[in-house]
Amino acid sequence: MVTLPKVFQNDPQPGKPRMLPLLPLRDIVVFPHMVAPLFVGRDKSVNALAEAMNQDKSVFLATQKKPNIDNPTERDLNTIGTVGTVLQLLRLPDGTVKALVEGRSRAKILRFVTNEGFFKVEYEAVPDMGLSDFEGEALRRAIVQSFEEYAKLNKNISKELLQNVSTLANLSQLADTVAAQFAFKLEDKQKLLEAADLEQRLTLLLRFIRTEIDIFKMDQRIKGRIKEQMEKVQKNFYLNEQMRAIKKEMGAEEDPSEELAELEKRIKRKRVSKEASAKVRQEFKKLKMMTPMSAEATVVRGYIEWLIGLPWYEKTKLKHDIQEAEKILDEDHYGLEKPKERILEYLAVQSLVKKIKGPILCFVGPPGVGKTSLAKSIARATGRKFVRLSLGGVRDEAEIRGHRRTYIGAMPGKIIQSLKKVGVNNPVFCLDEVDKMSMDFRGDPSAALLEVLDPEQNFAFNDHYLDVDYDLTDILFITTANTLPDIPMPLQDRMEIIRLPGYTEYEKLNIARGFLIPKQIAANGLEGRKIYFSKQAVSMIINRYTREAGVRNLEREIASICRKIAREVMKHKKKETTHVTVNAVQKYLGPPRFRENQIEPEDHIGMVTGLAWTQVGGELLWVETLTMPGKGELTVTGKLGDVMKESAQAAVSYVRSRAECLMIDPKFYKNLDLHIHIPEGAIPKDGPSAGIAMCTSIVSTLTRRPVRKDVAMTGEITLRGRILPIGGLKEKILAAHRGGIKKVIIPKENEKDLRDIPKSISKQIEIVLVEHMDEVLPQAMIMGPGESCFKENDISFQMTPEEKKEERPSLI
Repeated sequence: MVTLPKVFQNDPQPGKPRMLPLLPLRDIVVFPHMVAPLFVGRDKSVNALAEAMNQDKSVFLATQKKPNIDNPTERDLNTIGTVGTVLQLLRLPDGTVKALVEGRSRAKILRFVTNEGFFKVEYEAVPDMGLSDFEGEALRRAIVQSFEEYAKLNKNISKELLQNVSTLANLSQLADTVAAQFAFKLEDKQKLLEAADLEQRLTLLLRFIRTEIDIFKMDQRIKGRIKEQMEKVQKNFYLNEQMRAIKKEMGAEEDPSEELAELEKRIKRKRVSKEASAKVRQEFKKLKMMTPMSAEATVVRGYIEWLIGLPWYEKTKLKHDIQEAEKILDEDHYGLEKPKERILEYLAVQSLVKKIKGPILCFVGPPGVGKTSLAKSIARATGRKFVRLSLGGVRDEAEIRGHRRTYIGAMPGKIIQSLKKVGVNNPVFCLDEVDKMSMDFRGDPSAALLEVLDPEQNFAFNDHYLDVDYDLTDILFITTANTLPDIPMPLQDRMEIIRLPGYTEYEKLNIARGFLIPKQIAANGLEGRKIYFSKQAVSMIINRYTREAGVRNLEREIASICRKIAREVMKHKKKETTHVTVNAVQKYLGPPRFRENQIEPEDHIGMVTGLAWTQVGGELLWVETLTMPGKGELTVTGKLGDVMKESAQAAVSYVRSRAECLMIDPKFYKNLDLHIHIPEGAIPKDGPSAGIAMCTSIVSTLTRRPVRKDVAMTGEITLRGRILPIGGLKEKILAAHRGGIKKVIIPKENEKDLRDIPKSISKQIEIVLVEHMDEVLPQAMIMGPGESCFKENDISFQMTPEEKKEERPSLI
């Protein structure tokens, strides 16, 4: 049974007028039962929506006769429209309003009510004129069938909508719902809205649907026919002609033949290797036979551009003046004698020999000691260009060797890219952070570097993209790293390792006053003003505000002071002179961040000063031991590693074996518990070099003899009491000097490392070389007149030559 539409309660009955604000629509017709989003920007329209929201959210929706009119009048609006409800209103940042409206019923404008802010109309409802049940059912079936046919062609129609349409019994709602799904002309949609007679409306809709289906089918047939006819060559030709036409219109037309001729001239002028020359000629011959705009032609042209763009024989003229080079190196960096000496040696040999393979140096040291900046200085001293490649986080072998040309978007590796960028084949090439590389399923970049950094192989470096040999022997490769163990051994074997240890306080003081302070004064606009940093102020910044081996944080703190001085200068215009004293440092930088590692004020029993090495330099390390009644248990605390715990056990075993000689109760381990603690327990500690310090602390506790507060020691102890060599001696002695230590006990086998200690430091500290633990105790412990650490007439433990051969020391 066919039903007619119901009338909404809020809508006026036919013949009963009502007033509503009117919203003019540009390019849309809103049908009853249709929900549509509208973007409203005109002031009158926005005001009309506001009025509707203030009332009962009802609004009259009328479509303009001409959509391009910005300020429509009463004559520009269709008289038949739709009474709708504003479901949602959203104000956008640009001032426009987004409204969601739903059409309710057809209506006719009776008259326009005078109103300034917006259109307001008096209207009356337009009732639907009915038709017989048989005619209505026939038209309904025809429309549903046509809509289903259209849905099969247009995949955008959802199954839910199709099912909903097929179940609609209300003819008016059916017509309006179906009409809303088609992109009819605006005039056709308005005709459907104005058709009050249901028979006329349904017949008109059916005709429009059939027309839309015919158009859609024709469009599909045309597309299919064109797709079959356009072959690959014709398509390329058509696109090329279009491109040429566009370029011609823009005045940028270029003849492909002229481009090829220009490329051929460049190929003839460029001097490349024999292998590369043959490759270029072969690829250029292929290029001339290709369609200019084809994808393959673009790849071949790019390959040729790379080959002729590389510096095959272009070089910079090198400097051979050793004195000038030494002057440049000293200007840029304070200290760093070893690397400077190695560079000057290279320059001397280069001036005597016409061709020498570039050395491959590896600067290893903590952050901030000047590894990368030293590489730049070397480039300036030798007259070379400088290029830097950071390897931190690189995990793909193709980053070094490039991708093969079979891949889309393939490019050469970073080595070849950097050389093309710098334009010469003999630069200083800095491979920064070589210890930060990693590997995954894409390959191992450190393995690819083996060929790059091997002087016996890099004369024929083969990049995957170029696929021709390139000579890298004229390049001066310099790599930098923070820690040596992170560099694979095969890669270490190909490089000359030069260690850059942390700077001493004296060196930092000179660097700050000679380099960093003038640099930051200029960088902060204080040139021409008298800014003075006292020696004590700089020393305080070094010791109390930074804790590093390099000078990077020191420069930051100096920059912070200069910025605060600049602020004061701008605040007090007449202030020309500024003295940065110790008090001024605390004023500018706040309370000190670090406490000084100073010696204890008094001599203590069981407390020994040890020495430790860290990546930011040396540190003082205190070892404390206490005894308690117990059953001989050993407790070691302070977040220590396994090696350090084993050193403590070795020290206890040595003391037990020598207890009688050391005048200690041989059965002390049965009645006493030992607790060895190393303060600053939050910091992890490991290594064997605190062995003699722990042994001395144990002996001091058991004999009740205090240990000298101004004595520090470092060395590994064996079960027989031998003292083995350790590493990081320079940094440890510098830490002892900073802490006010007067005497340092070190292993005899580290005597060779004393030449690295600055003379100014070694003159202020007494360095004692020992081979056995029995030599340490008399130097460290305080004894009364005539007292001895050992039992009277006791012979110190000595190893036989055979035992010495069995126990071979290993340098830690």
